[in-house]
Amino acid sequence: MRATLIYGAGDVRVENVPDPVIEQPTDAVVRVLRACVCGSDLWPYGSRAATQHGDRIGHEFLGVVEETGSEVHGLKRGDVVVAPFVWSDNTCDFCLEGLQTSCRHGGMWARNGVDGGQGEAVRVPQAQGTLVRLPVGEDSALLPSLLTLSDVFPTGYHCAVTAGVNARTTVTVIGDGAVGLSAVLSARRLGAERIILMGRHKDRTDLGREFGATDVVAERGEEGVERVRELTGGDGTHAVLECVGLEQAMDTAFGVVRDGGVVGRVGAPQYEKVSMGSREFMRNITLTGGVAPARAYIEELLPDMLDGTIEPGRVFDHTVHLEKVPDGYRAMAARQALKVLITP
Repeated sequence: MRATLIYGAGDVRVENVPDPVIEQPTDAVVRVLRACVCGSDLWPYGSRAATQHGDRIGHEFLGVVEETGSEVHGLKRGDVVVAPFVWSDNTCDFCLEGLQTSCRHGGMWARNGVDGGQGEAVRVPQAQGTLVRLPVGEDSALLPSLLTLSDVFPTGYHCAVTAGVNARTTVTVIGDGAVGLSAVLSARRLGAERIILMGRHKDRTDLGREFGATDVVAERGEEGVERVRELTGGDGTHAVLECVGLEQAMDTAFGVVRDGGVVGRVGAPQYEKVSMGSREFMRNITLTGGVAPARAYIEELLPDMLDGTIEPGRVFDHTVHLEKVPDGYRAMAARQALKVLITP
């Protein structure tokens, strides 16, 4: 079959790889209907050292069950399913606590011999715990939104939930990428009426307004902090959702959060330390967030997508065929695309 491999910075190729097969009785084989490029894929795309042999890549996909192992129950051939970006048994103690990202028997896609999601098919370990059946057909118009359940929308939602967003909180979202826009949509879903989006790409912030942002701040650094403070009577907001992953974004988050407030972070951190010293201590600032256990949120979010209450699939503004995935990476890296959808 055909699948995407990364060889180094700026070097993504689509090549022939072995077809996936059942290796364990808990496996399933899924034919991919839709996949996408994640913002976190851009980190290795921009910095990975060149290698002679490529590695599989991609962790967001939905598809159709083609085959199941003997110990997989509740799934059958022909079911349309979505896979969270971390596979898990969904039965261990961590999973039962809603932390499938720490599953004792789970793992990551495209690592340790497991297929990546950007290909024609995927062997899914722990299929019964990982896959969620979707009550739609293969040609459903809802597929883009349903695909966001694999990662980007639950990630934005996790940021809002851990930061305690509700109808009584004011919110600042830092970052106008797909995760940031998902965080805006999530904050609105949780009842927040004042949502400030910090971003400078007008096409993205316009979508952010449609998702629920009440204000947009294009300034960065100290100017951005001052602008948010100005909009909030000098106080800042109760919750700040940091959806970038850079040290500057974290510094901005501490600058715009209200005393006693919460900073939630879900941007994959590209820094080793957080500057959270005596000043933040004296202000009673809480830092939370982390990698999103997408599997824990899917059943909660799915009904709103099925009835059209929310449409997170609107973050996809560029579509490529699998063979053109390298073009999709280039478009996202050049900020010519917000998020790239991949079709077979």
